[in-house]
Amino acid sequence: MYRIMQPLKLISFGLLIALCGTVHANDGTMAQGDYTGRDDVQAFIQKLRDEHGMSEQQLHEYLDHATRQERILELMRKPAEGKDWSQYRPIFLTEKRIQAGVDFWNKHAKILQRASKEYGVPQEIIVAIIGVETFYGTRMGRFSVLDALATLGFDYPPRGKFFTNELEQFLLLVQEEAIDPYKVLGSYAGAMGMGQFIPSSYRRYTVDFDGNGKRNLWDSPADGIGSVANYFKVHKWKTGEPVIELANVQDNNYKQLKANGRKPRYSKAELKAAGITSRGAVTNNEKLVFLDLQGESGSEHWVGHHNFFVITEYNHSVKYALAVYQLGEAIKIARKN
Repeated sequence: MYRIMQPLKLISFGLLIALCGTVHANDGTMAQGDYTGRDDVQAFIQKLRDEHGMSEQQLHEYLDHATRQERILELMRKPAEGKDWSQYRPIFLTEKRIQAGVDFWNKHAKILQRASKEYGVPQEIIVAIIGVETFYGTRMGRFSVLDALATLGFDYPPRGKFFTNELEQFLLLVQEEAIDPYKVLGSYAGAMGMGQFIPSSYRRYTVDFDGNGKRNLWDSPADGIGSVANYFKVHKWKTGEPVIELANVQDNNYKQLKANGRKPRYSKAELKAAGITSRGAVTNNEKLVFLDLQGESGSEHWVGHHNFFVITEYNHSVKYALAVYQLGEAIKIARKN
């Protein structure tokens, strides 16, 4: 999934699949073939030809099929992370999603156990990532990935450079994995498969966990599970260490701190001086994240560890990371009952 990476994990992993996974692929305003008539697209084609030896004719054919999608541009401007925690959490922490997580875990118990042992990542975290991203592989997106990346690369200036790079990565992936670029569907940001990997992440972190000689995040639950676990291992998940816990605060001194940053920055002593004490174990020398969120019942305060930061490497939103953690815990508890 952004890390590893470029700061696009925020949108790269299909967070809005839960909200817009039923949007159809073709509701754009530009006809096929219009992209290749543009100078910036011609320059892109020549770059791929010169740097990767790709066929200019083949690249023209690919981009002749790309269609600008206005709906993609609309969704890009309204990410789910803009919601308050009180609105964001209920999207993912539902009885239906929790029960589906239990069912997914039970169905793939052996694969999850093997992935957890091999990569050192808790099974509930792997399950929760897949649950948040694609409702356990059932909502992997209905946008043409080719259309999405072309639209955002050439018609979304704020992130144009990022998305033209992802388009380049996608076309390389097409060659490497013998994928039909016209049939690949994903999120509005071009994220693909069970774990919603953007193309650069797909090329870098996906593993052939079922051993059939092909990396397939659409049809192989084993590859999906193994790839999510591998992603976390590469991003230095610390096996057996805590993720995050609720905190107690006294007075209003905590407001002087910079809350809701994803990178650990405060020591135990600094938090204590601001009237913040964790309800979990905290070592004296570790750096911590402090969250101050508005929940359904009022203010919530959390202290996060290194592993919480690792979850934000999958998606840079602290709300996303907290939802993943809470969903995983809820599934684990429900599975025991």
